[in-house]
Amino acid sequence: MKIITGSALILVAILSAGCTSGLGSSDYQRSDTRRAYEVKMGVVESVRSVQIEGSKSGVGTATGAVVGGVAGSNIGQGKGAIVGALLGAVAGGVAGKAIEEGTTKKNGLELTVRLDSGRTIAIVQEDKGEDFRVGDRVRLLESGGEARVSH
Repeated sequence: MKIITGSALILVAILSAGCTSGLGSSDYQRSDTRRAYEVKMGVVESVRSVQIEGSKSGVGTATGAVVGGVAGSNIGQGKGAIVGALLGAVAGGVAGKAIEEGTTKKNGLELTVRLDSGRTIAIVQEDKGEDFRVGDRVRLLESGGEARVSH
């Protein structure tokens, strides 16, 4: 039972680590540094709340399968323990996948911006509490096919 509890705690720790990265206007990855960004100015035409799906790295599935397999192996003896381990691994993998996706899901914003050039674009980014309203003057930073909107 201690193994199951310990494994469950490890699963929670691994999945929680996936929640630390951000996709908001002020979140940068290390690889974003020393990169030139094209700056475009525009006006917000619409703001819509969206959900950004959770990660599907496979860590939740693998960890859940290990926890489920260990838990299932404690059922019966001999072949019963083997069957229990297999069934537990499958059920744990499914549960671990769902937990990973659910705990890493984020609230986002779809921002439609009319650029000064006359072009209209939409950007989806994590909602980090930055207040965007229709009519706001904003800047768009774009580099390598990725973009973000900020005030």
